[in-house]
Amino acid sequence: MAAEPPVVPGSDEARRWAVEELSKSEYREAAPGWLDGLWQNLLDWLRSLDGSGMDGTPAAPLIGVAIAVVIAVAIILVRPRLNAGSRRSDDVFDADSTFSATDYRARAAAAAAAGEWGAAVVDCFRAMVRTAEDRNVLDARPGRTADEVARELAGPFAAEARRLGWAARTFDGIRYGHEATDGDAYAAIQALDAALQSLKPLDPAVVAEPAVPR
Repeated sequence: MAAEPPVVPGSDEARRWAVEELSKSEYREAAPGWLDGLWQNLLDWLRSLDGSGMDGTPAAPLIGVAIAVVIAVAIILVRPRLNAGSRRSDDVFDADSTFSATDYRARAAAAAAAGEWGAAVVDCFRAMVRTAEDRNVLDARPGRTADEVARELAGPFAAEARRLGWAARTFDGIRYGHEATDGDAYAAIQALDAALQSLKPLDPAVVAEPAVPR
């Protein structure tokens, strides 16, 4: 028995499919920067096709195939980034990080000098965490989140609980929420880092852990 020929979508159906699929926010968020403008141009072109006068022409099936190919290419380009995002950990440190507190402070200073305030804040926060580990205030364990850092440091550094909560939210907002920041935030994280280094941690056995303000 002869195999059935593949089903080729009509131009209208393919256009609707493409616009609905490629308009999803996750594609725009995961697309590499160089693809962003091309992506918008493609969507504009697809929306401009109303199908009038095309479905009766020999070229209509080819248009449907072309749009299907565009979708396939877009998914191939973007899906790996989407999958990586879904596996993203909210660990303070990258999985393969071996930087010391000094390394992180140097990276933060270099980023600040270049006006890259987000990177400066993130690395300064990491320097603060690494210092707490070096002082045995925190145990050096993988997978610790910024919120956990704030809660765990709020016990031995109770006076800084509010600033620790703010620092954790700022870190997460920049690293995972892609929020913009500025030099004031970097200066505030630096000040908190310096303050914790100057303080003697309280004995957690005799000090109740305060709630981190939100």
